[in-house]
Amino acid sequence: MSELLLIVTLAGQRIALRAADVEAVVEIGALVPVPRAAAHVAGLAALRSKVLTVIDCHASLALEAPRPRRRRRHAIVTTVDGHNYALLIDQAEDVVEVALELQPVRARLSPGWRRVAQGMTEIDGAPLLLVDIQALLAAPGVPAADDARAA
Repeated sequence: MSELLLIVTLAGQRIALRAADVEAVVEIGALVPVPRAAAHVAGLAALRSKVLTVIDCHASLALEAPRPRRRRRHAIVTTVDGHNYALLIDQAEDVVEVALELQPVRARLSPGWRRVAQGMTEIDGAPLLLVDIQALLAAPGVPAADDARAA
């Protein structure tokens, strides 16, 4: 079965996301801080008359903060349970159609990456981690929805 995947760079790593879960790839402007929000919530932003909760994916993955942020922030936009989100990424590369055959992850991953990983796929001969967008929305230490159901 073929599926469209969006290839992005996040924390310096090329990864794949299901394109069906992505509404748009945008540049995010000014952020409005959210008092007492979880550490991985970077703030709120406006996009086409919608308010987006902006998620810092580095923080969601419990990774070291990236170097000082550039003015241009790339993000993917998604809607989950009626809520609009922008997930900050390093950059978007391409959308590709692949015969998705997920393989188990055999690499040693940090806990953050392990929490969001759905499996490995191969694109143009290179292995890529397929990442669950909904899992990226969760704070570090919060199990992914699939993990919570399995418990």
